[in-house]
Amino acid sequence: MRNKPFFLSALGLLAFLAIWELAPKLALVPNSLLPAPSDLPRAFLREFNSGIWFEMVRLSLSHYIVGFLWGAGLGAVLGVLTGMYLDIENLLAWVVRLLRPIPNLAWAPFAIIWFGVDEAAAVFIISIGVFWIVFFAAQAAIRGVDRDLIELVDAFGFKSGPERLVKVLLPAATPGILVGLRTALGQAWMAVVAAELSGVSGLGSRMMQASSLLATDIVVVYMLTMAVLYGVMDALFVLAQGRLLKWKP
Repeated sequence: MRNKPFFLSALGLLAFLAIWELAPKLALVPNSLLPAPSDLPRAFLREFNSGIWFEMVRLSLSHYIVGFLWGAGLGAVLGVLTGMYLDIENLLAWVVRLLRPIPNLAWAPFAIIWFGVDEAAAVFIISIGVFWIVFFAAQAAIRGVDRDLIELVDAFGFKSGPERLVKVLLPAATPGILVGLRTALGQAWMAVVAAELSGVSGLGSRMMQASSLLATDIVVVYMLTMAVLYGVMDALFVLAQGRLLKWKP
């Protein structure tokens, strides 16, 4: 049956929603701690009609996009450079080992000290979360390029770093870099919540406000909002990725 995977997936989702719906209805879990799915449309409409939902989405998207671009851009550039030149990798090796284990949320106090409770602080935290994923993906992708291709380019006289990068390394490494970028798309949303917990307005701060009032239906509404936004961005990225890699068999 060709549609069996689809039907099984739909069945699993329906079973999950049914259990979720019954848990608070049967008082297995207090409704104040876990709202039923049937309560969510009303909560969403309250946020939507008040204009709060639009404003929170706008703010978080602005943090997300700017932070992602900064983190991904710097990560890709440094990842490519360390992948191409062993001296640069050695120069940064201990710096990377020192900074990489630090969670991006741990930078929140410095972000507030340096930028204040401002959008720049959120962008900074998001950028750090994205940077490491793209950095290591770009470095590995460059290092993974077939050495035979590089020798072939050398044979044609393209021996400088920029020439190698344009002619062989970047085209060959693009699939690996794109995998890192796609992974970073999801990581950036996690970083958005972490960044906005510091008080910067957005989806994360709205969730914290709602949770302090035990308005768990509002919390879930914004959790699902982030899930939908990520799903849309991921779908658009996959579409763009397919166009960029249409040369691949």
